[in-house]
Amino acid sequence: MRMAAAGWDVYAGVRNPADAAALTAEGNERVKPVEIEVTNRADIASLDSRLPQSLDAVVNNAGIGVGGPIEAIPIDELRHQFEVNVIGQVAVTQAVMSRLRESRGRVVFVSSISGLVSSPMLGAYCASKFALEAIADAMRVEVRPWRISVSLIEPGQIDTDLWRNAEATLDETVAGLAPHHRDLYAKHIQGMRKAIPTAQKMAVSPERVASSIERALTSRRPRARYVSGGAGARAQAWSGRLPTAIIDAAQRSMTGVPKRA
Repeated sequence: MRMAAAGWDVYAGVRNPADAAALTAEGNERVKPVEIEVTNRADIASLDSRLPQSLDAVVNNAGIGVGGPIEAIPIDELRHQFEVNVIGQVAVTQAVMSRLRESRGRVVFVSSISGLVSSPMLGAYCASKFALEAIADAMRVEVRPWRISVSLIEPGQIDTDLWRNAEATLDETVAGLAPHHRDLYAKHIQGMRKAIPTAQKMAVSPERVASSIERALTSRRPRARYVSGGAGARAQAWSGRLPTAIIDAAQRSMTGVPKRA
């Protein structure tokens, strides 16, 4: 809605008819829902006929979070994590690149601070964001000859359902673990549960992220990266430059990982 208010025509990806209807009911004629599941090849292929011929930008914001210790994550869930957060975003971008080349447009990937600093029990999610960072860095150089810009948005904790429902999500993750993994990682889980309220307090308004996206779309010289989320997010991003031993110790402290099993 922010970009529509600024005069942009927005083709907003939604996953089902109910979401499309809800968006339409808001009554903003500049916002047009486009039903798409980014992991569905047919949906990606149909974008060519459902989008206008002239397109100035694409904002890739699809994402899910798979949690749990790496050794316990079902491979199908790990694969789905990458299908949504990485493969799907690349597929959408590929589908519109001819339009962006014509308009000298912009590509925006919504990454995360988790694409700079990995966290225990969130390794799958972090890995997908690290991958997205690498893809954007490569693409930014590749498409520069056509004056297409590529920017990464790197939010910290944002006040959305992801963090509002974090404890329930953790419960679901724990319930899905095999009994022996629940026993092995009991202290890790306890630490994560204690860390959630602190992370929720750090969460900032989604408008912070929307503002960063707007800057990436409208700045005369868009930056490669926009850390979004206030001082806490900037501190987290900076911490990725510290020596590995210090980062590991800080992560153990923040997430309650025990020093010994």
